[in-house]
Amino acid sequence: MFKYRYQLSVLPIVAATLFPLLFLKTSYAQEVLIKFNQQITISQRNRTTRPAPSNINYIVNPQFKEADIFREGLARVKLQDKWGYIDKDGQFAINPQFQKANGFGESLASVKTENLWGFIDKEGQFVINPQFNEAGSFSSGLAKVKVKDRWGYIDKGGQFVINPQFNEAESFSGGLAKVKVNDRWGFIDTSGQFVINPQFQEAESFKEGIAKVKVQEKWGFIDTTGRFVVNPQFNEADSFSSGLARVKTQDRWGFIDKTGRYIINPQFNEAESYKEGLAGVKLGDKWGFIDKKGRYVINPQFNKVSSFSEGLASVKLGDRWGYIDRTGQYIVNPQFNEAGSFKEGLAQVKLGDLWGYIE
Repeated sequence: MFKYRYQLSVLPIVAATLFPLLFLKTSYAQEVLIKFNQQITISQRNRTTRPAPSNINYIVNPQFKEADIFREGLARVKLQDKWGYIDKDGQFAINPQFQKANGFGESLASVKTENLWGFIDKEGQFVINPQFNEAGSFSSGLAKVKVKDRWGYIDKGGQFVINPQFNEAESFSGGLAKVKVNDRWGFIDTSGQFVINPQFQEAESFKEGIAKVKVQEKWGFIDTTGRFVVNPQFNEADSFSSGLARVKTQDRWGFIDKTGRYIINPQFNEAESYKEGLAGVKLGDKWGFIDKKGRYVINPQFNKVSSFSEGLASVKLGDRWGYIDRTGQYIVNPQFNEAGSFKEGLAQVKLGDLWGYIE
């Protein structure tokens, strides 16, 4: 992530125009990069509590049409009309050559070439030749693949463990995978046996031993045996995270525990799930962050927020995104058109129409 040194090095690129590299030596100051009237200046705000973060660098300058988070040391990126994978030094580990590509899971990634999907290793070599109509990522040793109009699951040798038979399917999570038969969702184990028969209008994968499901237009939560632990009653709901789930009743969001008891009563216009102990919530037209007791840690002030990841959250102020820490202090001032979450120490950011990566 951001390394603490004595020299700040910033390489902004705006509208495909390269500006000179600025260097500023500092101690106990926070540098805020500001774009104003097409000029770059550095303003300093005194801080006495901790050193300012420095060495905010582009690992990869904005150049990609699309970019994803890093998974297992590699990130998928789109250059012109082809997908490839870069490493954390910004070098192509696998050159752009695929029509489509998914992130790596369990050391393999599904890619599309000549209109068929196969699986490659981290050297870019095909381990399972292209032959499927669609394909997902490996989880629990299995990957979902589509043959004609049905989904099944293969192992890393490319052999079917669960034959194609489902209308839709998702990756395994917690030893179970949600699958759709006709118009109802159920859950299977890794042998392909139904643990929970198809019966739900909609369903999501298991998280923390509980899955959200929809019955008669209302969302509730089941355990791995299919028993309701929270009866269907919510207009909308999200999966459990950090022991709490966000749910919507009428037009307000709140948070429940795994017994269905409200820990934070419905009061927010919008809400995000808890990550790293904090949740983004919207009150009126501004977003802030609350702790697990519902107390504001960062007051509502942003136009949009993402969840915390690796100690930082991307936030939108006006029409630009930046990054804050858990105290609400800007680590990277708002300057990006879009900004992703930090994963494995790096985050993808968008300037103009192109994506790059910062550390």
